[in-house]
Amino acid sequence: MTDTLRDSRGEMDWMEWNWDDELKNYLREITEPVDCIVLGRKLAQGFISYCASNAQQESADKLNSFKKVVFTKTLDKSEWDNTVLAKGDLVEEVTKLKSEEGKDIIAYGGATFVSALIKQGLIDEFHLLINPTAIGDGMPIFKELNSKQNLTLLKTRSFKCGIVVLNYEPKRQ
Repeated sequence: MTDTLRDSRGEMDWMEWNWDDELKNYLREITEPVDCIVLGRKLAQGFISYCASNAQQESADKLNSFKKVVFTKTLDKSEWDNTVLAKGDLVEEVTKLKSEEGKDIIAYGGATFVSALIKQGLIDEFHLLINPTAIGDGMPIFKELNSKQNLTLLKTRSFKCGIVVLNYEPKRQ
């Protein structure tokens, strides 16, 4: 799972995992127009074992079918099918991906990777899942910002399991 889900102890025991069908359907809806995932190395290594375990076959099959671009400075190869390793400049690599033919791109990642994407203005839309737990600390995804980033609220949605989704897009200057 992502580093953004871990608290300062490295635990994820505060997460609400009893997702209702409505939330699962929402997540399917937002990934429907996607055919590429960008992610950092640490999360990619966790996803490989998740998809291999077939814990949730439909979800794993969908992830396996996508093109995956793993941003890494240390890996030389990936054991995950349909995976390309990106070792160059983050902005150049993501800008190149955005210009290619295809559907939407979704970013999954730990706090460090997502922070870098946000800092460089590479995120076009946020789907922030708020869990019904206050932990007081964690691994924030906005910590690398050098200046404020104004967001426009597109919609909110709450689910019976207690999770609320806040959907924003950055205000462009």
